[in-house]
Amino acid sequence: MLTNLIIKNYALIDDLSVSFSDGLSIITGETGAGKSILLGGLGLILGNRADLSAIKDKELKCVIEAEFNIVPYRLKKLFEQEDLDYEDLTIIRREILPSGKSRAFINDSPVSLTSLKLVGERLIDIHSQHQTLQLTNNSFQFEVIDALAKNAKELTTYQLELTNYNGLRKKLEELLQIQNESNESEEYNRFLYEELVEAKLDEFCFEALEEDLEQLSNVEEIQQKLLQANQLLSEEQMGVLTTLVELKNALKDIASFSSEYEALFERVNSSYIELEDVFTEVESAQENIEANPERLNEVSQQINTINSLYQKHQVDSVEALLEIQQELEEKVGLVSNLSERITAKETEIEASKNELQQLAAQIHQKREDAIPKLTKQLEKILINLGMENAKFDIRVSQTDQFYTNGSDELSFLFSANKGGNFNELKKSASGGELSRIMLGIKAILSKYKKLPSIMFDEIDTGVSGDVAAKMGLLMEYMSEDMQVFTITHLPQIASKGNSHFKVYKEDVAGMTRTNLKALNQESRVFEIAEMLGGKERTETAMQHAKELLNI
Repeated sequence: MLTNLIIKNYALIDDLSVSFSDGLSIITGETGAGKSILLGGLGLILGNRADLSAIKDKELKCVIEAEFNIVPYRLKKLFEQEDLDYEDLTIIRREILPSGKSRAFINDSPVSLTSLKLVGERLIDIHSQHQTLQLTNNSFQFEVIDALAKNAKELTTYQLELTNYNGLRKKLEELLQIQNESNESEEYNRFLYEELVEAKLDEFCFEALEEDLEQLSNVEEIQQKLLQANQLLSEEQMGVLTTLVELKNALKDIASFSSEYEALFERVNSSYIELEDVFTEVESAQENIEANPERLNEVSQQINTINSLYQKHQVDSVEALLEIQQELEEKVGLVSNLSERITAKETEIEASKNELQQLAAQIHQKREDAIPKLTKQLEKILINLGMENAKFDIRVSQTDQFYTNGSDELSFLFSANKGGNFNELKKSASGGELSRIMLGIKAILSKYKKLPSIMFDEIDTGVSGDVAAKMGLLMEYMSEDMQVFTITHLPQIASKGNSHFKVYKEDVAGMTRTNLKALNQESRVFEIAEMLGGKERTETAMQHAKELLNI
């Protein structure tokens, strides 16, 4: 419900703030007073395009702010989806800056126009000629029938299953595509995979292989140098170890004379022990190193194989080759059990299809049951709105297709004249008739689902007298379950409702501005009297106005 509206620096409005209540609110005013400005401001709240020319003072920003009580609309899930802070009293604000840039906010959080439209259309519905044309839209017609059929739960279940069904079909298409491609690539992928497996990449380290190759390729030189090292360390007369023994003994004899000599002895002794270890390891290395042509050939082949694989797969590490091997293994394995997977997926699709058919049949039957009820109620309302001969021929036929709202195709035909032929609404109903049909449908829908606040913009065009009075009563009937605004020129409608606002122009300091004010009982009598008889407000017009207001 719209509870408060603030408009600043927009068109002819300087600064307007007005509060609204539930029920039916009447808006009247002379032609040109600015009622369209009010609608334009509300349109910005709904995400309509901002126009710099709408700014009254080009040096100040324009602000449109609307406060809504959104408790009845169950919008918490939508607010979560749009990452918005939910408040029971939600404020939507639109700003147009002097630069022409437009900004939108919901509860002070910046939002895109897409989010603004998503939220705005759930809160207020401006009934214009464009929206009347919505009546000819098949999706809207289904929405009306489903509301009366109470199909909300069934449609949600159906749509979830349809999503599942489409997902399964997409997966099957992918498997079939893989199967088609596998005829060309399977043999080559298998060859590449087996080549990598044969290389036994996970059994060795490439760096270690390169080290082995260096040793095996230089065995004679290594043996020669190790022998030379052994001799230098161990010769009896000139060997390093023999010389160190003599040096160690010489220092040992004087180590007790001072700490300095003792330190020198310890250092030489440590060197001797270290070189003894080196000598032992040199002897061990001599024993282990030997020429091995077979091993040299094996290592060379392994390295050549890996380098060849590097070049083929355009990588530079064994780890990358192993990753490719894993990918090829998955592809080869996928192809190996592809037929079984395709069969299993086809079974899933068939089960999902059967479930969809059952759900679609339930939706179809409930629609069939609801159509006579809709036709009867709508024709009864239209009789009161001056369309005594209006008749509808509404039919749903089930197909083998799965649409987003079931498997039905809808025929929504109308005849305005007694004995006339039925035809599509857009071909058989005039603009005024479409407006009254839409009013009737909205009145019916208001009893079956929570509708947003609705603003009727001169929906009474082309009617008068008793029909106008009944149109006003119908709006009052709607306002029992929702907030209704109507802009009208007819006193029969203006006399209905619990709130009455007047749009008017006034000249202030040589400038014309538009304003909106709430009328009390006395000023409401004056307004309706003027609508009946003009500015003079004759006694007859005043009395008639009071009668319309039941005063």
